[in-house]
Amino acid sequence: MTYQQTVNKIHSFLRFGSRPGLGRITKLLQLLGNPHKGLSCVHVAGTNGKGSVCAMLSSVLKNAGHKTGLFISPYVVDFRERIQINGCMIPETQLCEITAQVLPFVEEMAKQNEIITEFELITTIAFLCFKRQNCDVVVLETGLGGRFDSTNVIQTPLCSVITSIGLDHTAVLGSTMEQIAFEKSGIIKPHGNTVFYPQQQSVNAVIERAVTEQKNTLFYADKVPLSPLESTIKGTILDYNGQRLLLPLIGRHQIKNAKTALQTLQVLQKTGISISASSIADGFSQVFLPARMELLSSRPVVLLDGSHNPDGLSALADVIRTYLPNKKAVCIMGMLRDKDSISSLSHISGLFSTLITLTPQNPRALPAQTLAQEAKTCFPNTIAMEDPAQAIEKALSLAGADGAVVCCGSLYLAAQLRPVLLKTVNRN
Repeated sequence: MTYQQTVNKIHSFLRFGSRPGLGRITKLLQLLGNPHKGLSCVHVAGTNGKGSVCAMLSSVLKNAGHKTGLFISPYVVDFRERIQINGCMIPETQLCEITAQVLPFVEEMAKQNEIITEFELITTIAFLCFKRQNCDVVVLETGLGGRFDSTNVIQTPLCSVITSIGLDHTAVLGSTMEQIAFEKSGIIKPHGNTVFYPQQQSVNAVIERAVTEQKNTLFYADKVPLSPLESTIKGTILDYNGQRLLLPLIGRHQIKNAKTALQTLQVLQKTGISISASSIADGFSQVFLPARMELLSSRPVVLLDGSHNPDGLSALADVIRTYLPNKKAVCIMGMLRDKDSISSLSHISGLFSTLITLTPQNPRALPAQTLAQEAKTCFPNTIAMEDPAQAIEKALSLAGADGAVVCCGSLYLAAQLRPVLLKTVNRN
């Protein structure tokens, strides 16, 4: 198969299995020789922030001289973003080779009515890639939840990390913060180390109970001595025990993520992994996350953010109030229908002169017209559009050279908009 045929084949698999559990992927990995069992993993779960924490960890570990695998989801532009080695995406040829190696076993299982899901397949491909590349450390981000997430087949992670927990994927994970925390806490394994940024007491209690039951050592990330020295829309300069760190990620919420990453790095040092102060500084300065409050232009300000739940939109609202208080701002927004669009809209209410809605390219997309109707109470000036390029031109025209255009609501929408935005702002 060609590269595109391979990606299409992967996407042809079902999103969810007939029943939750690790049985299918465990069997598939057994048929392939259990490639995951020899890997040293840092396992990261959470509703928001896990992508940022994973990016920080992998960047620092790479700079510390360790061959570092990174598994993240979803991707923004290129499918291969999901599987990286030392910051480089898996080569197209290798993705094709490994997929071809896995598919016969998937087909054999299907004959026994054991149907592998898309994410189980991608996770298996990632494990085989990391094994083939002899990675020293693998930073492993969960796809959904934790307890039944495909990545949770790993037995003894170097560290289990739980970032911010909020209400998202409620149809699968539960409708309360406590239920979602329970699902995330499923990555905590016996006699290990857990890093957690404490939140509301009911959530803390769930995590602490899991830590106690699994006889883990718990490290609270809020204890890390990290404070902001200077903050702009281009990033933050931080003080870490007298060391200056440049973090090119936008928003005060990134300080919590940085504390979580630094606490995890301290735990890894205790397990014998060498990480110098200079590798932390270099790693932080090189962190890059596409479509996570990504600044694409300074004049006009163009901000691309994949935030898609109330907590994420709340963090975006804080960034707009902090860094764009006097700018005429226009928002381009699109969401999936299984997200809490009403609550998400309420968090950014009053921050934009105009809201332009689009329909993301996804089967679960909320139609632009529907989102526009929902937004009318928060945004009197709302326009539903269908063409992303026209929406961008309209937003830039309304904002003006000294204004701001903010795109948000879905990583799928961000993937559509990013190449068009880059071409447009570079042209201007």
